[in-house]
Amino acid sequence: MQHTTTDLDELIAEEKKLAAIEYQNEAWADGISEGIESEILAEAAFATALTELIRDAGEDAALNLIEKMKEQIIAGGFLSTRPLH
Repeated sequence: MQHTTTDLDELIAEEKKLAAIEYQNEAWADGISEGIESEILAEAAFATALTELIRDAGEDAALNLIEKMKEQIIAGGFLSTRPLH
């Protein structure tokens, strides 16, 4: 089976996303074990993510991400019964 450059780029992006989720899950678990509430962890994660995204890609990219995530929330995309990938 031969992969195109686009297929390989998508595969690499998916692998990076899975690695990022794993890192985030580990950091989240560490915070919880230290007694930090989920709401505080979430706010800190959002603030850090948005700060870095704005620095790297600008405000429009951050606003687009927020809108995309809002749509995913409405669609039930972040329900706890959903797999993390």
